[in-house]
Amino acid sequence: MDSLESDRSTGVQYHFVETEVRGKRLIIETGELAKQADGSAVVRYGDTIVLATAVSEEQEREEIDFFPLTIDYQEKAYSAGKIPGGFIKREGKPSEREILISRLIDRPIRPLFPKGYRYETQGIISVLSYGDENAADILGIIGMSTALMLSDIPFEGPVSAIRVGLIDGKLVAMPDVEESETTELNFVVAGTDDAVVMVEGGAKEVSEETVIQAIEFAHEEIKKINQIQRQLRECCGKEKRNFVQPEIDLELKEKVKEFLGDRLRQAFMVSGKLQRQKALDDLLKETLEAIAPEDESLQRQVKEVFEEIEKESMRRMILEESIRVDGRRPDEVRPIHCKIGFLPRVHGSALFVRGETQALVAATLGTSEDEQKIDSLEGESYKTFMLHYNFPPFSVGEVKRLGAPGRREIGHGALAERALLPVIPSKERFPYTIRVVSDILESNGSSSMATVCGASLALMDAGVPIDTHVAGVAMGLIKEGDKTVVLTDILGMEDHLGDMDFKVTGTTKGVTAFQMDVKIAGITREVMQKALEQARQARLFILEKMKQTIATPRKELSPFAPRIFTMQIKPEKIRDVIGVGGKVIRSIIDQTGVKIDIDDSGIINIISHDEVSAQKAREIIEGITREIEVGQIYLGKVKRIVDFGAFVEIQPGVEGLLHISQISDRRVHKVSDVLKVGEDVLVKVIDLDEMGRPRLSRKEALREHPRTKVR
Repeated sequence: MDSLESDRSTGVQYHFVETEVRGKRLIIETGELAKQADGSAVVRYGDTIVLATAVSEEQEREEIDFFPLTIDYQEKAYSAGKIPGGFIKREGKPSEREILISRLIDRPIRPLFPKGYRYETQGIISVLSYGDENAADILGIIGMSTALMLSDIPFEGPVSAIRVGLIDGKLVAMPDVEESETTELNFVVAGTDDAVVMVEGGAKEVSEETVIQAIEFAHEEIKKINQIQRQLRECCGKEKRNFVQPEIDLELKEKVKEFLGDRLRQAFMVSGKLQRQKALDDLLKETLEAIAPEDESLQRQVKEVFEEIEKESMRRMILEESIRVDGRRPDEVRPIHCKIGFLPRVHGSALFVRGETQALVAATLGTSEDEQKIDSLEGESYKTFMLHYNFPPFSVGEVKRLGAPGRREIGHGALAERALLPVIPSKERFPYTIRVVSDILESNGSSSMATVCGASLALMDAGVPIDTHVAGVAMGLIKEGDKTVVLTDILGMEDHLGDMDFKVTGTTKGVTAFQMDVKIAGITREVMQKALEQARQARLFILEKMKQTIATPRKELSPFAPRIFTMQIKPEKIRDVIGVGGKVIRSIIDQTGVKIDIDDSGIINIISHDEVSAQKAREIIEGITREIEVGQIYLGKVKRIVDFGAFVEIQPGVEGLLHISQISDRRVHKVSDVLKVGEDVLVKVIDLDEMGRPRLSRKEALREHPRTKVR
């Protein structure tokens, strides 16, 4: 049951409910904050607190044919005890992470509004306190659902979410930040009591059966959270607005059906996406002119009826005849064409074509200077692998203003990046920063999955040592009653008019990323198993096509790519390589023309476009860092002469003092009488001073030279 509390300082009463998730209290509150919103809720889990608010306009937007919903997730820097970086010390435009989480919250929320609801609606989720629970996005979904449940806005919830991980072979709910770095599977699952409606996440080549087990495990936790949302709604939810869902005029529907006859089916059978769409557009235009030539209100109804009949007709063809609009069988993948290495100055390139979807993908290799710095609530971090996805308007034959990447582009890029991440080599194995760019040149279904395939090809073409290819495929579902058909490699139309869209990526071993959105309830385990198996077979087919193009990474990098040579020194020797004020490292760079990156652990990356320069720099560094041994004899070079002796370089960057008393057995009145700057001189290390600098003796070296190996 819910509890009622009062804030002693303000006297404000608020209600809260709670449940337990993995040993921690998950608390939902309302009544204290943001009371002028149509609905608001505060969700707490450990030290993480989010505020969710929902507001919907009272006036309907009649000129549109879609639901104008905006979901905005925002992270406050103060929530993690931080001040924003940069010149302007306040939060600015949304970060990529905020955009991705906004999309994550939108996807399970949007389908639960009644059909035909066209009132401007906005949900805002604000992170007020950020802990180590890795839960802000999860609490955002729960909070948004609760705010809508408590409001007067029509909403067919509740919907809740949970993060599920696989640690040491065991499924766990809500893995924290540290655990998420090592988990074999990391899914966000959202659902109602009846069905899972969304899954988003990545994995390290896990089996399809493990994917199903993770989803089922998460759904049991979700039901508990849905229950406490209902409890809060029962005690303090507002009465819902009077909204009557618009119904199709059956008489008008029959009239449109009669006019269309068999011509809608004929339009479906037109080959090619643009030609097919033109045939459907022309048919709609004819229908409008015949039934509602001048009545704008009736035209809007006719258009809705036409779309309804279009959806029913396409689904019936698939369910009853197993015929898709492009003539394929339900489990058939479109023709695939791959091409690599055709952009001469690019480090790695690929063209991946599947049906009418075409991705041009380029891979670029950089150095540590090219790493992306991420400044988030969790702290600063650096990305060495980035995948960027572009969707220009010409890819679908449209004219639109080019601008910054939108939510769709950022979301698709993140999905493809997540799919490939498990096969990207570690920085120790391949010390390059890798950027992959996918430009979609044509699109008719699942350009994000084409991006995954094209990126895998481009990485191998660039010589990135990935162990295996990664491929992806988008699956769909048509379900009417007990009849279901799973569709492989769906078209854009099948995505729009179908009941499920899920994308699976992976290798021959298993799944690396999974994204699912379900529009209906009642997806059974059997249907899910069939869909995943069908996706696995399609993935293996695509992988084989990719292997025929390139099976293993190229052995040599592009001549235009930088060369990075790695060596390890003792951390205490770093200061010797850098020198006072950077004098030594600048000298090495000037002599060889290379770039040098030094890690705190003693890993040195030498960046050069030719191996000779890199090898020269390596030899200098090895000389600097080689241990100086007392008693050993070295052939050094006189660098400076002073009144009391000479400074002799015995290794690159390592100088020792040859005192005037150690130059000769005979008395030396003036150093320059015996030694000259630039002269090679045999010296013996007789001692190291308190700073580890060698003290040298020429006279002892000369005594021992006949019997001692010179270094």
